Amino acid sequence: MENKTKHLVTAALPYANGYLHLGHIAGAYLPADLYARYKRLRNENIIFICGSDEHGTAIEMSAMKDKVTPKEIIDKYHFANKKAFEDLGISFDIYSRTSNEIHHKTSQDFFLDLYNKGLLTKKTEKQLYSEKDKRFLADRFVEGTCPICGYEEARGDQCESCGSNLSPLELINPKSKISGDTPIIKESVNFYFPLESFQPKLEEWIKSKKNWKSNVINYCQGWFKTGLKDRAITRDLDWGVKIPLKDFEGKVIYVWFEAPIGYISATKELFIERNEPGKWKDYWFGKDVKLIHFIGKDNIIFHALVFPAMLMAHGDYILADNVPANEFLNLEGGKLSKSKGHGILVKDIVKDFNPDVVRYTLAANLPENKDADFSWDDFQTKNNNELAAILGNFINRTVVFAKTKFENKIPARNTKSDDILEDIKKQSKVVADCFDNYRFRDAVNETMNAVRMANKYFNDNEPWKEIKSDKEKCANIINNCLQICYSVAILISPVLPFTSERILKILNCDKSNFEWNKIGDIILKDGESLGEDEILFPQLEIKKEEIPAKKIIAEEEIDIDYFRKLKLRTAKIIECEAVPKSKKLLKLQLKVGDKKKQIVAGIAEHYKPEDLTGKTIIIVDNLKKTKLMGIESEGMLLAAKKDGKLAIVAPETEIEDGGEVN
Repeated sequence: MENKTKHLVTAALPYANGYLHLGHIAGAYLPADLYARYKRLRNENIIFICGSDEHGTAIEMSAMKDKVTPKEIIDKYHFANKKAFEDLGISFDIYSRTSNEIHHKTSQDFFLDLYNKGLLTKKTEKQLYSEKDKRFLADRFVEGTCPICGYEEARGDQCESCGSNLSPLELINPKSKISGDTPIIKESVNFYFPLESFQPKLEEWIKSKKNWKSNVINYCQGWFKTGLKDRAITRDLDWGVKIPLKDFEGKVIYVWFEAPIGYISATKELFIERNEPGKWKDYWFGKDVKLIHFIGKDNIIFHALVFPAMLMAHGDYILADNVPANEFLNLEGGKLSKSKGHGILVKDIVKDFNPDVVRYTLAANLPENKDADFSWDDFQTKNNNELAAILGNFINRTVVFAKTKFENKIPARNTKSDDILEDIKKQSKVVADCFDNYRFRDAVNETMNAVRMANKYFNDNEPWKEIKSDKEKCANIINNCLQICYSVAILISPVLPFTSERILKILNCDKSNFEWNKIGDIILKDGESLGEDEILFPQLEIKKEEIPAKKIIAEEEIDIDYFRKLKLRTAKIIECEAVPKSKKLLKLQLKVGDKKKQIVAGIAEHYKPEDLTGKTIIIVDNLKKTKLMGIESEGMLLAAKKDGKLAIVAPETEIEDGGEVN
């Protein structure tokens, strides 16, 4: 009986202000792709939706900083990330973007539906307003003195010095980051979504989700315990989806609200491309649809609580069947972080390594129930000891045997079926159960167990001996192994799509029988010629010290001209003293050639003042002045930190202060 259930799979929209790193992939995109590819092999009705999230203050700030338009920022990262996804084999049915007109219209229509139902409330609030910029200043457009620690360049949402969460109105001596203007306090009216009133419905709905992951349920319960609060649905910004109401110019729909609507607008766009413009409704309004959101745990609130409440408010959309959120992926024991420059960029790793090895290593270590770790040692081990030694070995030994002993053709079989083929078929059901229940790490392991079974069959039947005494029996063994090669190509394709294609090429066959339910079947015909054999996974020897720096950072590369803007010079420490009321800061008086400078450095936990006097160090000499704990600092010293220990970078030999570092 045909399965009429439709699957609508979404992966969190990545923010278009930076490049993707492996943490993003492990969190949402690879699990979603594994699931989508598996479902397609089952011939199930599935569409896989994603796109770039392209609005908000961070993008507008990046544009101002780089003196370009927000459109230039989002274009740069949208197309770079789209290519990175493609290079890694992430098989979206559509990768859209929230700057598209169809998204703006869909978001505005959604807003108007709630507005016309009287669900949105208006609140008058005090905000910072720049008369020079003629605009209200959102949190990231303001900086000032932190009321907690006194840091004078704190942002309107957070102090980077002490880590305190702030609001723009809390800042002392606030300034516009756009023009430097001192803002005034002015009232502004914004719309709020009544999330608090939806808590009873959400609690009842979450209670019905018995098969959801415990980390998602627990996260939701934590929010319920605290109590959901109404959330601002609009804000005073230039960059974003405009409010479709008169008298509300200069306001946009808050990005948290319109970004998930991107799943809906992307679905519309997909079916317009397919010349079926009305079919999107079958997926968002149909009763026979499973909506599944693949996300990282930092997105749980929006996909398990906020977006469902929005859909409830609209009244006719389906709600998520599951939200299989993942935990975080670490790199060599440290947290992956775009802002802190700790990560491996997707665009870089796929240039130098087989993307299927990247997929396999991540899939085998997905942070499904707790944080997981990516290491280069494990990456090498996965390639050499698993992919090469188990999978590549079975395909190669089978094909080479057929090439040398049976004229590179599929030898004739003398039995209709065999136990090994039945065993492979049974194992495919074990793998399928893992995929169906979002246990992707288990799916990878059980897939490799099928290949281990195939290797054991080859070894136990010793075709190298049988060829000498019973060529007909040997032919049957190798025929079985070649049939298994085809089954393996299907079985591994959700995880290793590129390798799967290569196996088909080696077998010299097409995809006419490339379906999950064909695993374990006799597909290849006797006497057909095979293709050229190849080594699927050459041995890797990775020396971490030889990995280019770009592999372990998540920041944009700079050219030599940009680097030359930094003025690095040697400086001699004349005086050094502790900063009162601070455990971390030291105040240093420096001699830099014919001038004197004062800097404040966070090294007090690693150096005593008396140990530094007279020492020659290297500083950034042209850094913008700032204040720490009310003390002016005119530069920054260079230091290296590892395993919690910090060491000042100093010249190898004695050199006069003021020397330029090239």
